[in-house]
Amino acid sequence: MKKIILLIGLFQLFCLVSVQAQNKQDLAALATEAEQSLEKGISYIQSLAIEGGYVYHYTLDGKEKWGEGKTDDRTVEVQPPGTPAVGMSFLRAYRITNNKEFLKAAENAANALILGQNALGGWEHKIYFDRPKGKTVSFDDNQTQSAISFLMELDQEVDSQPLTEAVEKALNMMFESQLENGGWPHKYPWQGNYHDYATFNDQGINDCIRVMIEADKFYGSEAILKSLKKVGRFLMISQLPPPQPGWAQQYNEFLQPAWARTFEPPAVCPSASVNNINSLIDLYEHTGSGQYLEPIPDALRWLKESQLPNGKWGRFLEIGTNKPLYYDRDRIRVESVDQLSLERSTGYGYETDIQKALDAAELRYQQAMGQVEATPKQDTKTILKQLATDVQKIINSQDKQGRWIVHQNKFRKQVTGKRWDGEYRFEDRISSALFNNNVEALCEFLETVKNR
Repeated sequence: MKKIILLIGLFQLFCLVSVQAQNKQDLAALATEAEQSLEKGISYIQSLAIEGGYVYHYTLDGKEKWGEGKTDDRTVEVQPPGTPAVGMSFLRAYRITNNKEFLKAAENAANALILGQNALGGWEHKIYFDRPKGKTVSFDDNQTQSAISFLMELDQEVDSQPLTEAVEKALNMMFESQLENGGWPHKYPWQGNYHDYATFNDQGINDCIRVMIEADKFYGSEAILKSLKKVGRFLMISQLPPPQPGWAQQYNEFLQPAWARTFEPPAVCPSASVNNINSLIDLYEHTGSGQYLEPIPDALRWLKESQLPNGKWGRFLEIGTNKPLYYDRDRIRVESVDQLSLERSTGYGYETDIQKALDAAELRYQQAMGQVEATPKQDTKTILKQLATDVQKIINSQDKQGRWIVHQNKFRKQVTGKRWDGEYRFEDRISSALFNNNVEALCEFLETVKNR
């Protein structure tokens, strides 16, 4: 009887070892396929490059291109998911695989940005290779900030004087453009309008904070620390007083919430407030200074109290009443989303669901305060199982040319000289955003396999 039990035990152990070995073989085989998929995808996307740079969308033959609107063969996008974001995908793939071709692709993307860097040290929305360089720096939609982040990351990998000089020029611009109150404007230099205001809209200042934290980690200097202290102070003094202790989208030189475009009124803004809570926690984690956590409890309480009956939050809440504001162009106020024009109701999020973002910010705050334990890491085996499933889908969706195609994507149908009338066009396109997402997933899988 004991011999039988022993034999059964040995058989079970043999099966377990065999299964584990098979799993390792399967993972190794899938990792090989994932690297091959990266090679094909990166090789293909480079065939679409313009001076090493990229736009948002391409027709399947690569002849037509779109960024913010239709573009041409001598123009690339700086705003994500354009050139810096694609360059960062190349760099991530290189760091995981050590494939020198991926690093070369990243350097080519950086060269496009260096060619487009203007005399001030920053970038506008696009780079026009057949026109003079722009004369303004845009902090809108992570444009200049994403370019600096990518160039700094690449500067850690390669020894290139033009690259280092571009980074230094960009960081000097960050110091010069920072407002006296500590924020950053929408655009730089002085425009004489709302572009001069300290702007949280589209995470402008938040992305600047990210850049300066990264710069401090990479280079470290008194100037960088001084800049971070200035913007940290600005986050704290720009918080509005109770009973609405949130933040506005933009502030004038008197630290007052101010109008931007004619449909963006001075107001308290829940989404901007969540972003600022995260930036305060980022500053706390980077500097260790507890003062950055002090504004957060009141902001969290106000955000919870400001949820609308439909479960969403108004983009703009009226100062004093906390009621949602809805503005069409020309500062025409209406009472609900239903009364907005087609352009505004479909092209601007006047009501948004920030519940997940709010919950995540509150959890970060509680962990920073030691009120809850850090979220336990998921079991590596479970993570790999999900990643493997996702990676297999990505590999299966890639065609022989190395393309990942967005099928029947929905785009506004524009007619030159006319306001959009609600019509859409549907067609297959190559998407830089999809490329970036798939490269990220492939790299995460490969990194997890190597580190398991």
